[in-house]
Amino acid sequence: MAIIDVRILILCKTYPSPSGKYAETTCVAGMQENGSLVRLFPVPFRLIAEDQQFKKWQWIKAKVEKAKKDHRPESFTIKTDTIEGGTVVQPGRDWGERRRLLTAIEPFDHFDDIEAARQAGRLSLALLKPARILGLDIERVSNPEWTEDDLAKLLGGQTQGGLFDQDDKPSIRTLRKLPYDFYYRYQCGEGVTAKVFRHKLVDWEVGALYLTCERLYGADWERYFREKLEKELPSKDLMLLMGNQHRFQDQWLIISLIYPPHQFQGELF
Repeated sequence: MAIIDVRILILCKTYPSPSGKYAETTCVAGMQENGSLVRLFPVPFRLIAEDQQFKKWQWIKAKVEKAKKDHRPESFTIKTDTIEGGTVVQPGRDWGERRRLLTAIEPFDHFDDIEAARQAGRLSLALLKPARILGLDIERVSNPEWTEDDLAKLLGGQTQGGLFDQDDKPSIRTLRKLPYDFYYRYQCGEGVTAKVFRHKLVDWEVGALYLTCERLYGADWERYFREKLEKELPSKDLMLLMGNQHRFQDQWLIISLIYPPHQFQGELF
């Protein structure tokens, strides 16, 4: 398949997971200048050279090709050694430039419409603006530590040669497994069209927020974590970037949170 040059605004990085081939991988998603959404997977983000790592809301240039084994329309494989980092779009006082860029994406206001579009073969990534966030469910995972197989994948990446420069490759031993899964319950529609949905949050920022709250507040972490996700973010003009799973395409995840302030509202983060 043809390799093409693209310019992408990064909107999503999911929390890393163990990979037999890449040690650990992250799903990255973003938008092109025309508003079309793009999925880049797999990206061994923490293992690529430091000068080729990138942030959420940063423009990057890279060479990509349509994923060979992933037939979802937005899925591409990125050539990590071609990544060129560009401008980071700052929020400013009222997210002016970010808002302007996001107008290129037509958001959905009901999840059922997203699923219908998926079944029609049109999309596997979508921006959703729910009517309201109802709550956050926190569930402890059955095994809060990495399995032997997971550890073999993670540690194997430190000894495989030829993929990355050794001077640029940080230790991956510090990758922590999150001991909890986090789910948003939210409502779409009003009145007779109102419907409640529940989807798992896999945004890297959410995982990092948990780790920060645990480090700063210890056993009281949940109070501060919920304050952010149940009160502060829903008080903004919160949108959910939805992405489905490759193997089970009727199963969707919240892969990123996008939270411009309401007009004249100050920043919370």
